[in-house]
Amino acid sequence: MATFTKQKLSGSTDGKGILVSSNTGGSGVTLHTTVAGTTDFDEVWIYAYNSDSSSVNVTVEFGGTTSPNNVIAQSVPAQSGLYLLVPGLPLQNGSVVSVYASKVNVVSMYGFVNRIDQ
Repeated sequence: MATFTKQKLSGSTDGKGILVSSNTGGSGVTLHTTVAGTTDFDEVWIYAYNSDSSSVNVTVEFGGTTSPNNVIAQSVPAQSGLYLLVPGLPLQNGSVVSVYASKVNVVSMYGFVNRIDQ
């Protein structure tokens, strides 16, 4: 029987938001590195907050940088609360989830993973 354990994003300090300080794909800010191996999964939930006065394009590299199958791109509205970008998608095998934005230092990323041990 599988067990679920809620954990902070590995790129977060004490569960706090992660500031997006990169505007370049392939070298974005690391949000989370998933569980190693192919038996267990991390169910990834990621939200963005845009403190700027205009919308900002945010790109999440979900385990790779190949578009469109590993990239989630969204325009995040200005000052509208937390905006869901990754709705509990499963990922494993030490894959890295990173992010970059069209404007740096105005978007903070929040989230958690449900670690699913098989």
